[in-house]
Amino acid sequence: MEIQAFIEHNRAGFRRQPGTKLLNERTGEVIYTPPQDYEHIIQLMTNLEQFINDNELCPVDPLIKMALIHHQFESIHPFYDGNGRTGRIINILYLIKTNLLKIPVLYLSRYIIRHKANYYRLLQQVRNTEDWEPWLLFMLEAVAVTAQENIETTIAIREAMQQYKESIRSNHPKIYSQDLLNNLFSHPYTKIVYIMNDLQVSRGTAVKYLEELIKLNLLMKQKIGRDNYYINKALFNVLIRNDS
Repeated sequence: MEIQAFIEHNRAGFRRQPGTKLLNERTGEVIYTPPQDYEHIIQLMTNLEQFINDNELCPVDPLIKMALIHHQFESIHPFYDGNGRTGRIINILYLIKTNLLKIPVLYLSRYIIRHKANYYRLLQQVRNTEDWEPWLLFMLEAVAVTAQENIETTIAIREAMQQYKESIRSNHPKIYSQDLLNNLFSHPYTKIVYIMNDLQVSRGTAVKYLEELIKLNLLMKQKIGRDNYYINKALFNVLIRNDS
């Protein structure tokens, strides 16, 4: 419930009022009616929690179990809103719990959104036919594709960092430092105050550094409100390409 509260900025908790139905966005047809009774939802979520934490209940590969957990959670549909996002966060947390991930870097949301129609079709197919194989294969494919994309993104960012390092060192060796490079690649953009804090320099020096990096075509300045944002062009392009 803490995850849902953070996502939705409310404390509505589990559904207490009946009437929740999942509709076909195009036709308005009811495609699934999740459990309606509050006490039933509580019991189902208690069972799911036990299933997640007791490996003896289902001694299968963690990736398979993650797919089972996700389907069960989405079928219980315990909240009024935010079930999809909460379910995808649970995926990541479960992979961390089982030591398949050390940090939360495997975001399946992108793949699921790209294949949303198939995702919902397979969710419902399991409910209708109890044929789990297509659903499990879909989720395994989501993991494989997302992992490969993450590897490619990491390589692209490393290459961009190396290019920036070489460009700054060759053109402005006096302003180059590892702290500067780390600052530029911590986020897709930086600000004057970030440079001041990370490099322990004055405002004037920070502005000078940033203007020199703009001249090298490494940064692009964008004014939003009263603030100037200095966008890392290479990093921004990598992240945009990965989202396309």
